[in-house]
This record gives sequence, structure tokens and C-alpha cells, in this order.
Amino acid sequence: MPLLSPQYRIKQMQAKLILKDGTVFEGKSFGADISVAGEVVFNTSMVGYPESFTDPSYTGQILVMTSPLVGNYGIPDDKKDKDQIEKIFEGNKASLTGLIVNEYSENFSHWTAKKSLGQWLKENKIPAITGIDTRELTKKLRTHGVMLGKIIIGKEIDFQDPNSENIVDKVSIKKPKIYKRGKKVIICIDCGMKNNIIRNFLKRDITVIRVPWNYDFMTEKIDGKEIKFDGIFLSNGPGDPAMLTELHEIIKKAFTLKKPIFGICLGCQIMAIASGAKTYKLKFGHRSQNQPVIDLNTNPQKCYITSQNHGFAVDEKSLKSGWEVWLKNANDETIEGIRHKTLPFFSCQFHPEAAPGPLDTVSFFDEFIKML
Repeated sequence: MPLLSPQYRIKQMQAKLILKDGTVFEGKSFGADISVAGEVVFNTSMVGYPESFTDPSYTGQILVMTSPLVGNYGIPDDKKDKDQIEKIFEGNKASLTGLIVNEYSENFSHWTAKKSLGQWLKENKIPAITGIDTRELTKKLRTHGVMLGKIIIGKEIDFQDPNSENIVDKVSIKKPKIYKRGKKVIICIDCGMKNNIIRNFLKRDITVIRVPWNYDFMTEKIDGKEIKFDGIFLSNGPGDPAMLTELHEIIKKAFTLKKPIFGICLGCQIMAIASGAKTYKLKFGHRSQNQPVIDLNTNPQKCYITSQNHGFAVDEKSLKSGWEVWLKNANDETIEGIRHKTLPFFSCQFHPEAAPGPLDTVSFFDEFIKML
């Protein structure tokens, strides 16, 4: 591919990141030349941006990459498998609201790459800024915590808090979809589910019935037939879990069935709320591929390295009788997983399916399937 020409640099528009406290960072645009507002968060991952940027959990967020160079391996082709699931991407489109990097590489080299990151962001109407001191910006977010911000490229706009609305409703599917495999059947509640979660169930020969976030699978029918299932899965997703009151009530009823339930990320928080516990917003969230998590149920205690992307957590003091803390973050000791002491209900705050990230905890899928 030809080297980046001086003409390209001249065409780059001036861009600003403005934080709610009035701090301004200036740089150059390399994505869509539009203004957007959202919540400014940071991710410490060095690789895996095609997967991360298509994770629906980033909806409403302006993402700061702490890795100094981004874009050098481009974006792969958007191919799908026989189930019409994207082979590499974790959603059917780019999900983040905006992107901030220190240095963007228009020149890319990778055997799967089909286009530059900048071209892909333009196609997905996502603005991006390069040339910003992301170390200084991350230090500010580490001190203050995540804050509202806006990318201004030309048109001025107001600040907007994505957590003030139900953004799960925007990313969840609108009607049930069935992925046929073996005899064991699970309900997958889609709150913004990553594709690799579905892939993990299908390759384990599990039939998946994927339903919208507020779909009452215990009373609704599909093609005129009652839904028969062996277990329930609660997916990841964006936003404040406390807003999903319809889903809280559905899971409360599901508990009475005493069938296996497994939750990931937002699913962990939903399970906690349905059990009577409370959640709270983390100061800066956990977004990386190297978060250490301690398994309190092992002796000696195991430490897993995990892939994470969440801004809320479960309040340990609010856990009700019958429930226990299963996993804890080794950095800040926040809850990373809860489980019921006697019933087959368990959940984790991180992503055992990874994509991107380590596979230390992929066995959680096998534990759930043994319960079915």
C-alpha cells in the first residue's frame, strides 16, 4: 500500500474533544466528519480493535485507546458463516460513538485486512480523532472517572448522557431467532450480545433461541408453539442495568423454574437486581483484556486473566440470603461474579468468550452446559 501522502494530511479536518468539565483536546479527524456526544471511557487493550469496536456494549461511548498506535493492521472483510453470524466482528456493525487515539496509522498490513480503519469508520459514520495526548487524557479520566464529552468537527452540539435512556432496546434483536443444533435448548436473552457467545454455544451442539431483551419466553409462543428449553442465558450489553425493569421481572419469574441460568457482564448485573441486590456505577469501569480476577471457590485460589467491558458493578452489601460472591477483581476488589448457593444460577462480570482477549474462563460455557 502507498505511503500516506502529504495531500491526505492537508485534507484532514480539525477536530476537538470537549469534556464536560470544559477541558479541550485538539487533533485531526480521520473518521466521519461529524459531531457526536457520549460518555468518554478508555480501553487499555493493545490489539483486537475490530472485535472491540463492534461490541454492542460500546454503544453511546467515545472510546479512548491507551495503546499509542492504532490502525496498523486495518479492518478485515465482513464475512458471515453458515448461520449468518459475522466471522470476525462481534456485532453486525461498528457500535462505538466515537474514537480517540494518539497516532492513527493509515498504512496497514495484515493478511485479513481489506480496508483502513479510517475508511471503515467513515462508512459507519463514526468520528475519530488522532494527534491527542491520550496519556494525559487517560490520567484525567483515572482521576475524575468517566465523564461526558463530545467530539466537535464543525457543527457544535450539546452533551448527552447515554445512560439516561434505554440503549439496550437499540441494540437488542427485535424478534426471536433460532439457531438449530443439538437436543439441548437454551434461551439467549439478547441485551446486545456478542457474536462469540453464540459461536461458543453452537460449537458445543446447543440449540439457541435468541430473544429480545424484554421478551417473556415463559408465556410467548414461537410459530404457535410453546417454547421448551433447558436453560437460560443473559447476555452482555450497554447502559444502566437498573433501567431494564421489564427484564428484572422476567428473570424473577425464571428463578422459580429452577432451571440453569448463566449471565455475562450486564447479565450478571440483571441477575443480581432480579435477586434483590443493587448495582452502582464504577468510577472508570473495566475495559481491557488483562483484568485479573480471583476465584474465591478454589483452594488454593485461582487467578484468571480476563477480557472486560463494563461500567457498572454489583453492590456486595446488597446481596440477599442464598447468594454468594464467587469472583473478585484483584485490582479494586469489586465483584466479578455471583452465584446461588444451592440453585444452578451463576454469572460473571467479564467475557469468558473473549474475542478479543484471553480464554482462561471459556470453561464457564462447559460448566453451564453440564447443568442443563
